[in-house]
Amino acid sequence: MAFHHVAYSTKDLEATRHFYEDLFGFPLVNTEFHDREEGWIKHVFFDTGNGQCIAFFAFENIGEKPDWTTDVNESLGVPVFVNHAAFEATEEMQEEVRSRMTSEGVEPTMEIDHGWCYSLYYLDPNQVLVELCRDTTGMPVDEKEAARLLAAPIGELS
Repeated sequence: MAFHHVAYSTKDLEATRHFYEDLFGFPLVNTEFHDREEGWIKHVFFDTGNGQCIAFFAFENIGEKPDWTTDVNESLGVPVFVNHAAFEATEEMQEEVRSRMTSEGVEPTMEIDHGWCYSLYYLDPNQVLVELCRDTTGMPVDEKEAARLLAAPIGELS
């Protein structure tokens, strides 16, 4: 079963729209608006392909703390790469996005050859790390080894 969408928060809908629609090439396909007693919510969806989306909530006066942030790593005190969304990409898509980003002075946050895939990472306007992941040889699949490594004590993994 595939996921339908993942959702994050944004304080700047236009910057988020520009990043995902104009630079990443994910079209805006739906916007919902909900009035609340003292506030409002906008929920926007960008098509990432295969009927799946990345979505964002913009809102005001719905119970948020005054000092809320949109980043999903720094505010938790973890490295920037820990929480991120990875999108399947081709080499052509990676280069098209890189060209559009570079034309606006945006360089990849990271660029990594993982051996089985090649990834470009960018921080979006909300400080959410997004990855364009291109399979090279493809993810190695070995369920027994994966289970063994998962269960092994850290000292036995070296």
